[in-house]
Amino acid sequence: MIAAVKQHLDIPIHVLIRPRSGHFTYSDFDFEVMKRDIAFCKEVEVDGIVSGILLPDFTLNMGRTETLVQLTRPLKFTFHRAFDWVEDPITTLKQLEKLDVDGILTSGQSPSAEQGIELLQKLKKLSSKTTIIAGGGIGPRNCHIFQTAGLEALHLSGTALVSHIHTDRKIEINSSKHIQETSTAVTQTETIRQIIATVT
Repeated sequence: MIAAVKQHLDIPIHVLIRPRSGHFTYSDFDFEVMKRDIAFCKEVEVDGIVSGILLPDFTLNMGRTETLVQLTRPLKFTFHRAFDWVEDPITTLKQLEKLDVDGILTSGQSPSAEQGIELLQKLKKLSSKTTIIAGGGIGPRNCHIFQTAGLEALHLSGTALVSHIHTDRKIEINSSKHIQETSTAVTQTETIRQIIATVT
């Protein structure tokens, strides 16, 4: 998909490196996957990486994030909305500036960027070199608010639901248990072993 998008677009492409849904505290295996994904993105010559890692106490994982930044260079690196979970956004801003990240994507630690506008403005004022990118609930009705507030970049999906089909009398395929922020779904080998033993 990334390679195909690269062929069809002339604008800069920044790829989200997030190996799974859920929280932002990653296992050693997750971390290896992230590093490999960055290597692939560099091979297909995208323009930037969007990623980040937290510790279990919701502080920045400086060591692993620094590794991701270094692996990303010379591409641009943006720290994603894991920033909205950190306990001290001002301290984290300073830490990320020490790592020379190019941007921080945040809603101002609010359900929407519009609600978080005060923190966004504060981060913008305190930032010496990092672009503060407002993201979360941004659309045509409120985009001007962020420009007026002095922010230089916005993040939004701009999507609409299309390609509708009728699924009357069809079972639900999606599983909500795989989309939870408090935990991650991991296949249990003992469960698989029990099933194989039962049916063979």
